[in-house]
Amino acid sequence: MRLLLMSNSIAPGRGYLEHAHEVLTETLGGVGAVTFIPFALKDHDAYTEIIATGLRPLGVKVIGAHTAKPADLVRRAEAVFVGGGNTFRLVQALYRTGLMEIIKARVADGLPYIGSSAGTNVAGPTMRTTNDMPIVQPPSFETLNLVPVQINPHYIDPPPDRVHMGETREERLLQFLEENDVPVVGLREGTWLERSDAKLTLGGIDAGARLFQRGAEPRDISPGTDLSHLLSTRPRFDATDRAR
Repeated sequence: MRLLLMSNSIAPGRGYLEHAHEVLTETLGGVGAVTFIPFALKDHDAYTEIIATGLRPLGVKVIGAHTAKPADLVRRAEAVFVGGGNTFRLVQALYRTGLMEIIKARVADGLPYIGSSAGTNVAGPTMRTTNDMPIVQPPSFETLNLVPVQINPHYIDPPPDRVHMGETREERLLQFLEENDVPVVGLREGTWLERSDAKLTLGGIDAGARLFQRGAEPRDISPGTDLSHLLSTRPRFDATDRAR
C-alpha cells in the first residue's frame, strides 16, 4: 500500500500542492499520469485543471475521472488522487459511480492513493469525523478503510481566548469517542500521513498533529513520528459505554 493523506492542498504563501512536492514525488515515483477524483466540488473541469497545474512541475499528467466512465478510468489508473471539498458529496458520488469498492480493491493491490481534505477523510473506515455540512445524503457513512483509524483534516486547536462560544474541534472529537472506540488523528494544516505497507508515519510541518484515543488524554505528535502501531487497530463504532 502506498498512501499519502494530506490535511490540505495549499499552504500560506505557497502555490497549490507546492508545500508537498517532495513527498508527492516520492509517492508518485514512476507514475506518468494520475486519475483525479473531483467529485467533492461541483465544477469538475475547473477543479481538475487546478490539480493539473499543481502537479505539472512534477511532470505528471492529470486525467479527470469525470471525463469518461469513472470506473473504467480508475481500473486503468497508474495512481489516484481524491480531492477535497464536501465529504458528503464525495461519498455519495463514490457510491453512485461504484468507485468506493474499485478504489479499495486497486489500492490493496498497490495503486498509489493520494487524498487531500475530504479525500483524506474517506481513507478511514468512516466519514464520521469530517468537518463538513451534510449537503447531500450518502447511502452510508462507511468509506475506504485504507487505514483503520479516523482522520480529522484541518484540525484547529482551541482558541486561547475562547471568544468563540461553540464547541471546539477537540470537544467534538471527544464526543465522537464517547460513542465510538477508534483512534482519531487530527491533522493540522501542512501535515499528512504516509502509509507504506505496514508502516504509517506522520509528515509535514512542525505543527504536527493531535492524537485522540478513547480513555486517554489527547496528545500532540510531531512530524516523523512512527504511528505503525495504529494499523493494528480494530475499530468499534456505536460502541457506547452501555454497549461495553
